[in-house]
Amino acid sequence: MNTTRTLLLSLAVAASLAAYGTPAAPAVAAPAAIAAVSGTYRLDPDHTNVLVQWTHFGFSQPSADFHIDAGTLVFDATDAGKSSVDVTLPMAAIDTFVPALDAHLKKADFFDVARFPQARFRSTEVKPAGGNKFIVTGMLTIKDVSKPVTLDVTLNGAGKHGMTGQQAIGFSATATLKRSDFGVGAFAPAVSDEVRLRITTEGSLPAVAGKE
Repeated sequence: MNTTRTLLLSLAVAASLAAYGTPAAPAVAAPAAIAAVSGTYRLDPDHTNVLVQWTHFGFSQPSADFHIDAGTLVFDATDAGKSSVDVTLPMAAIDTFVPALDAHLKKADFFDVARFPQARFRSTEVKPAGGNKFIVTGMLTIKDVSKPVTLDVTLNGAGKHGMTGQQAIGFSATATLKRSDFGVGAFAPAVSDEVRLRITTEGSLPAVAGKE
């Protein structure tokens, strides 16, 4: 009897779906556009991380944090193509969370920090990609080798900063690159040549004297 009832119920449900169709999945609303103020923002080194991750002999995926010491973001709210970013990174500040590895990466077989103390990224093109997203292409220079890198960028937020009161803006970005392109390919492929970048940053417009 229970088997018969289950079969009849299944047939009734199937008939209902055939008559009225499968309910459509609810539409996912597009993220609201973030209104950012045009201007030249100074990036905050204390709230900027450039995290690089690689694969170690196929077992683990360690990471390192590359800090910035200076960065400028020119943001044009009406024409994203006029926006740009320029950032320098002090290579001596690399932090892998393993002091011995930090020391090794600063040596000549990797970043050779004594000869090349800084890396730099300068954008060459910014294109809007919809939904608060952008494609940023630029030249990354490491050990005096410059190669193009493309960042997938998301505008996280913009507005008055809750602590400083200054007009602020924040982004996240991802990219992949081959470290061997920049002369730091030691131990590849056991230690992966391709590395993944995850970046987050925020910056503020300089305060105007006498203006709140």
